Amino acid sequence: MNSKARSKVCRVVLADDVEELRFLLAMSLERAGGFEVVGQARNGLEAIEQARLHHPDVMVLDLSMPVMDGLEAIPAIREASPQTKIVMLTGFDAPMLADRARALGANAYLEKSLALIDISSTLLKVFEGRE
Repeated sequence: MNSKARSKVCRVVLADDVEELRFLLAMSLERAGGFEVVGQARNGLEAIEQARLHHPDVMVLDLSMPVMDGLEAIPAIREASPQTKIVMLTGFDAPMLADRARALGANAYLEKSLALIDISSTLLKVFEGRE
């Protein structure tokens, strides 16, 4: 793979307390192509550490997690890795939460009920600055 092709790969960290969902997302992103899952986290504190460690292009961040939720983690992730784009992924359809997430620095807010292909397509748009 040449360096030009490599530079187009979106490096992703998946942060969700449900291991099976992280696995499915990782498999879906690999299948979609153009993504590399460089880290995973089970809670907001681990997400912050993964941001510090990997400086991913995109962080997929669950809203509701133990230890520290996604909303609480956003400011620290922004501080640890300012260029990382944050996509909130949640089971809650609540416009107020989406507004709060965006106000804290999230680039997009997605519901877990979306098809995996729609999630990967949105991640690509966020990565490319089209969302």
